[in-house]
Amino acid sequence: MHVNKVVVLHGLYMSGLVMRPLCTRLHKRGYQTLNLSYNTLEPDMAAITQQLDAFIGREPTAFVCHSMGGLIARRYLEGNSPASRYVDPVITLGTPHKGSVLAREIHASRLKGMLKNSVDYLLTDNRHWPFKARLYSIAGDLPLGVMPLLSRQSESDGTVLLDETRVTGMTEHKVFRLSHTSLIYSRRVLDYILGILKAQAPASAGPAATDQLPR
Repeated sequence: MHVNKVVVLHGLYMSGLVMRPLCTRLHKRGYQTLNLSYNTLEPDMAAITQQLDAFIGREPTAFVCHSMGGLIARRYLEGNSPASRYVDPVITLGTPHKGSVLAREIHASRLKGMLKNSVDYLLTDNRHWPFKARLYSIAGDLPLGVMPLLSRQSESDGTVLLDETRVTGMTEHKVFRLSHTSLIYSRRVLDYILGILKAQAPASAGPAATDQLPR
């Protein structure tokens, strides 16, 4: 497919502001981007789907998603709207596809109120990627965060376990020596993402960037 549109989705406790540098870089390479902000503690999938459908239309579109954003993308594909069938590939950065051990620990503690409705996404146990859209799962293995305190022998990016980013059915799994948040800003990660997008087809001229704030 000739991809020239890219949807960018942020992770938990974040907004589209953190994804703007990535969007700017994609924009300079000729891609039209939708940097969609959403309420991570109470995601409104109906509203998210409406905005995604409107942006995608009937044009081939890639997704680039950080952390929980990849789980939002999965839920969108599960909805199987006509526009969602034009999505390919899906590129995730530090997404706990199998569910988040850290979120489970928080949910089981007195701090569970911190997560609210995000647990509907973060506590899922998805071990397979069943969609036609190809999944490229990018992970970090620089453990800067609380995860080493919870699981000292495990590999992680400090927030998400390396194993949580692996599922059957994915097209490729790539590991960088980066922490969870630095995956968003890494030049090496961007180059890898651009390589995937270029493999689809050259982006068309006349780019446009759009930020959508939560409603």
